[in-house]
Amino acid sequence: MLDFDNFEQVDFRVGTVLEVNEFPEAKKPALQLTIDFGHLGILKSSAQITTTYSITELIGRQVVAVINFPVKIIANFKSQCLVLGATQGNDVFLLSPQASLTNGQVVR
Repeated sequence: MLDFDNFEQVDFRVGTVLEVNEFPEAKKPALQLTIDFGHLGILKSSAQITTTYSITELIGRQVVAVINFPVKIIANFKSQCLVLGATQGNDVFLLSPQASLTNGQVVR
């Protein structure tokens, strides 16, 4: 079990997707996201969300991500944050705030 002190170390933040690119080099179908986290900067993430979202509907969408995990190299891409989603079957549905929030806002 994870204790609350460890949970509090995970840095969940809100960001807005600025750019989306296809990622044909990935082993599993994925997209490359560029996300604005406000004063925390712009980070990139690889997300296996190709069955649920088109590139155009992702741009401008706010998402929730963990921003303090180590960088993960996926093919030739540095994934700097982990975008969160819920799965149903093979589909991933991104977690998003219900209202527009400031980029970099803490999620508790």
